[in-house]
Amino acid sequence: MDQSDITFLKQHLIDPQICIRCNTCESVCPVGAITHDDRNYVVAADKCNLCMDCISPCPTGSIDNWRMVPRVRAYSLQEQLGWDELPAELPADELAATGATPAELEAARPQELPLAASPVDESFRSAAWGAGVPPWSAAHPFINLYGPKAPDKFITATVTGNFRVTEVGTDYDTHHIVLDFGAMPFPVLEGQSLGIVPPGLDGSGKPHFPRQYSIASPRNGERPGYNNVSLTIKRVLEDHHGRPVRGVASNYMCDLRVGDRVQVIGPFGASFLMPNHPKSHIVMICTGTGSAPMRAMTEWRRRLRQSGKFEGGKLMLFFGARTPQELPYFGPLQTLPRDFIDINLAFSRVPGQPRRYVQDLMRERAADLAPLLADPDACFYVCGLKAMEEGVVMTLRDVARGAGLDWDTIGAALRREARLHLETY
Repeated sequence: MDQSDITFLKQHLIDPQICIRCNTCESVCPVGAITHDDRNYVVAADKCNLCMDCISPCPTGSIDNWRMVPRVRAYSLQEQLGWDELPAELPADELAATGATPAELEAARPQELPLAASPVDESFRSAAWGAGVPPWSAAHPFINLYGPKAPDKFITATVTGNFRVTEVGTDYDTHHIVLDFGAMPFPVLEGQSLGIVPPGLDGSGKPHFPRQYSIASPRNGERPGYNNVSLTIKRVLEDHHGRPVRGVASNYMCDLRVGDRVQVIGPFGASFLMPNHPKSHIVMICTGTGSAPMRAMTEWRRRLRQSGKFEGGKLMLFFGARTPQELPYFGPLQTLPRDFIDINLAFSRVPGQPRRYVQDLMRERAADLAPLLADPDACFYVCGLKAMEEGVVMTLRDVARGAGLDWDTIGAALRREARLHLETY
């Protein structure tokens, strides 16, 4: 039965109390059904085709909410933008009054479509190849321990370090910030994130909503054995569309001093996790602060290697920035042993030199990447600005084809086996 023929629908909604405004859902929606303002992310009922592409990538589960409503009473975008919490389910008698049949009820249920059955026929959509579940050997993550709907709501952390990790005098002011949770548990894995709740009120007189940041430290702490984490934060000077903006949370965080206390929610993320089985290979592709989860994975592998407890596979890093001075952790990267990690740096704004991006380096290393694409023990992680995602995945496709591999087969395996993970913003 066509959705337009039924008298009611199971409307897809986003819970504003849990959503951390990470933009993941909007960025992966193939039909443009998701939009946002300065407070809420919302779903247009007349555009949503129930493809379910946005469900798995959401780090908090805020996207996984539905309300059965008569079609003529579907919640409008304006209504959703004004919510501070989701509306209650409509009473059964109101639904029954629509005269819907059992067949219509079943037709209204959202059905997850397999990749090949996607109703959107585009020449290439990078998000279609990204996995929504973690690698099979990843450790079990804890999520949503603290947050708007958790028993303790927030956890308070103390700043124990705030260091600039890009050179002074450049446009990019990026900081490495260490937060200590004291005696309160906050277990994390490499690839997870947390939310920071800035103090004060927004222009509407409401508390600021949380901002999401990837964790840059491994599971046993920024300092081994300590209950702390680190974050890589750049002052936000423009939004996703390049318009000038003064980031509320990023400026607040970058200005913190040792001893200051911040409100934290999370942890979040159950899929962008590293494999733990011996000989597993990791290919990391990032720009800017997208290096945070890559730093966490690299440092965990380095500690395991140092202790002699892990027989690791290859680590490859493709890291892009405008200049070496604007690349976070440029100095520490130079000290990592070359037999431990294969580092490839791309700079796009070095005076007198051609612009080079991570895709250019990937093509140059095609002979090394192609065997990894076909290797079930190799995982690929992409993190950074949304603009890089399509180019990176298309480059992986071109590398596969250049090696005589069938991309449809390889790409489907990357998604099915949870070997390609995309986290862009």
